[in-house]
Amino acid sequence: MNRYQLEQMLAGVGQELDVANKKLTSMYADAKTTLEARSEQKETVKDLEERFNGIKSQIDEMDKKAAAKLNQQSIEGTTPEEKVVKAKAELIRAVMANKPVPQEVKAALGDNNATGGEKILPRTMTNELLHEPFVKNPLRDISTFTNITNLEVPRITFSLDDDDFIKDTETAKELKDSTDTVQFGRFKFKVFSSLSETILLGTDTNLVQTVEAALESGLAKKEKVVAFTKSPKSGEEHMSFYSAQNAIKEVEGDDLYKAIKNALADLEDDYSENATIVMTKKDYYDMIETLANGNTTLYMAQPEQVLGAPVEFCDVAVDPVVGDFRYSHYNYDLNMLYDRDKNVRTGMEDFVLTAWIDHRIKLKSAFRIAKKKVTP
Repeated sequence: MNRYQLEQMLAGVGQELDVANKKLTSMYADAKTTLEARSEQKETVKDLEERFNGIKSQIDEMDKKAAAKLNQQSIEGTTPEEKVVKAKAELIRAVMANKPVPQEVKAALGDNNATGGEKILPRTMTNELLHEPFVKNPLRDISTFTNITNLEVPRITFSLDDDDFIKDTETAKELKDSTDTVQFGRFKFKVFSSLSETILLGTDTNLVQTVEAALESGLAKKEKVVAFTKSPKSGEEHMSFYSAQNAIKEVEGDDLYKAIKNALADLEDDYSENATIVMTKKDYYDMIETLANGNTTLYMAQPEQVLGAPVEFCDVAVDPVVGDFRYSHYNYDLNMLYDRDKNVRTGMEDFVLTAWIDHRIKLKSAFRIAKKKVTP
């Protein structure tokens, strides 16, 4: 099991431990609970604490070994950061020259591909591309992102034994008509970074920044497009908020401002409390211009003060999407592959990243699409 998988496990156990501790605290405050029940809950907390500490110890040990191994490698550099940059540059140059990547370079970048049969992007580079992007994808701040092969998650994270009172809500109807779990697929795409000979022969830092900026731009663009396209590829319809397959409820208003307010009001309380509005800057500024009517005060206000919920700007959200984006979930396959290719249009060589992504809207009822009413 690699470090990333252990981190995912640690996060899951940490959440369970937090819930168990809160339950134990509430039991102490409840005079109806028995000593036996409290003792059982104490044992649950104790077991989770032991699991949490055990997993954390494994991660710490892996970090120590990785640090010791990095210091032993022949990659030159005065600091660990410089060693990593140099290793990345050597990997890119080796790929572009169609030569094997040296083992010491792979080791410096945390490559856990023991077989060597596939050109799997080292874990260090994968983590940085997915979790430290240069390019802004607004959904990264509000949606769920994971990097797990064959991921399957519950559609909703809690239930009640006496939830008959919610049987008429849209969420209850959706859960009745769908499976309890969400299974993520693998949808392949490629990102190309064209490299001139000047860049390849230049400094390590410039080469690495050029490649990573291009790859991160491609990943961010793909994430936005699959979520907001109105003409998804065949088989990818489930990824888009606008697709007929998802059939997310549209809420209208006399103007865009009223449509967004109506959409927020139409959400169930559980979702409206955590709702975010995703819309284009153009739509927002056009709306402010109409609302301001010559008064500059609104231009100074934060979007959340104007609309009553946080706002994220996204250039491809042609119709504002309002909802709890925790139920928007992206998952990348654990491994990404690297290769080289000839760009026949420019004559330059490309560093090519192959990745697999899926985007699932776990609960359609957690979202609304705001639309201005069309007057005949």
